[in-house]
Amino acid sequence: MGAQTVQTSAARPGTRLGTRLGTAPGARAAAATAAVLLSAAAAGCAPAAPAPDTAPSSTAGLETPAPVPTVDPTPGLGPDCPAVRCFSVMVAGDLLVHPQLWDQAAADGAASGRLPMDFEPLLEGQRAYLGAADLGICHMETPVAEAAGPYAGYPLFNVPPQILSAAQAVGYDACTTASNHTVDAGTPGLNRTLATLDGLGLARTGSYATEAEAAELMILQAAAGKVAVIEATYGLNGMSTEFDWQVDLLDPAAMITKARAARAAGADVVIGAIHAGDEYASVPNAQQTETAHALADSGEFDFIYGHHSHSVLPIENYNGTWIAYGLGNAVTELSPWYDVNNEGLILRAQFGGGGDGGWALTDLAWAPSVIVRDPYRWCSVAADLPQGQCAPEGRQAAVRERTVSVVESMGAAEAGAHEWLVSREPGAG
Repeated sequence: MGAQTVQTSAARPGTRLGTRLGTAPGARAAAATAAVLLSAAAAGCAPAAPAPDTAPSSTAGLETPAPVPTVDPTPGLGPDCPAVRCFSVMVAGDLLVHPQLWDQAAADGAASGRLPMDFEPLLEGQRAYLGAADLGICHMETPVAEAAGPYAGYPLFNVPPQILSAAQAVGYDACTTASNHTVDAGTPGLNRTLATLDGLGLARTGSYATEAEAAELMILQAAAGKVAVIEATYGLNGMSTEFDWQVDLLDPAAMITKARAARAAGADVVIGAIHAGDEYASVPNAQQTETAHALADSGEFDFIYGHHSHSVLPIENYNGTWIAYGLGNAVTELSPWYDVNNEGLILRAQFGGGGDGGWALTDLAWAPSVIVRDPYRWCSVAADLPQGQCAPEGRQAAVRERTVSVVESMGAAEAGAHEWLVSREPGAG
């Protein structure tokens, strides 16, 4: 997607520690637009020029007018931009890879020639959505192993790293990495995951390879502006990190401090990501709501979302700040016990800003999904069915009904959030 990632220090706001450029395949150049001069005087209201013989005899006390700013309209990808500049961010739930999925990737790799594993077919349905947003952010739930293994599933994951190359290939720009499984494979697994992301040019935040890196902020650059993402997890399944700086744990005060540092470092928009919740629930728990509301009340966050519950949770507009409590799973094996485990939500948030530097969330769209098998694939069940009917009709209807009822249970539709019909947008293929 062509996002530039600027890592800045939370300890020293505004100090650039390094810049990484990560351009995913299919990067889209922003459409060229004519510069618009923002005039400070309305037509017909400017004072008339003095007549040649009546020019002021003195210029004492007169100030030179400030130059009129020039702003390039930058609409970004997504719905019609209601501001001078807009950009959009797509976020998704957990990338949770179980043995059944790497078996599928091995079969797909044998068919495609991308050996030993090819996860791209599993994620292919997300490509159209990522192509309709300026930035895409995934959540990597588990550590990754060496390319040739050995691999491990639940309860201590160590999964094929090819899942991340597939995420990059379909259009993701960055991943959050703080979860209850982050240290399943210890420090070596944590560091291996981060090195894999770095090697792919995928920006990341939430866990860190060095103490100095833990003080940095992930700020993504879109054509129209910069967005910081600040993420943390509720815990580590009772395990401990080798160093206390390796994984960001949920602490609203610490997240707010980081948000302020991100603003000082030049972020136009700040997004909070919360890894918490009760598994397979349909409502957020107290920790989720208290944390999200605290972030919103600080005034430092423009949008907040969550993952971990392995189920879709409601969207709420809380005192003007949008909160999506849970995005379910982006990929997972099929659970025979919990239907909600097999479902997910992707969101696109559009942000608009004017010449005055102010930014606001201007559109929030969501699309429901389900995982299908034989073969395993991510399948959109949005009303426009952009992949066609990729799930059985009865199951597709049940997932849609359940997702819509949960997503809208806290007033999201009345507040303006709507379903994302990607195939009906202007320019859709």
